[in-house]
Amino acid sequence: MDMRRKKAIVEAAIESEYERQALGIMNTEQALKLEDSDGLVFSHPDKEAGATDQFVDQEQLRRLVQ
Repeated sequence: MDMRRKKAIVEAAIESEYERQALGIMNTEQALKLEDSDGLVFSHPDKEAGATDQFVDQEQLRRLVQ
């Protein structure tokens, strides 16, 4: 895993059909350790956490940082 991406900062959120509720900011290593949950998404690791509207699910995040 690329060390830069492993420590990239992402925003975690719960996404529903109607809204996205921010949960917090963490690095990708922490994000991948979270229990998978319906609607759990993360900001794209190449984008600025908290400022982007590009989100991926946990499996997509795992593929992006491996």
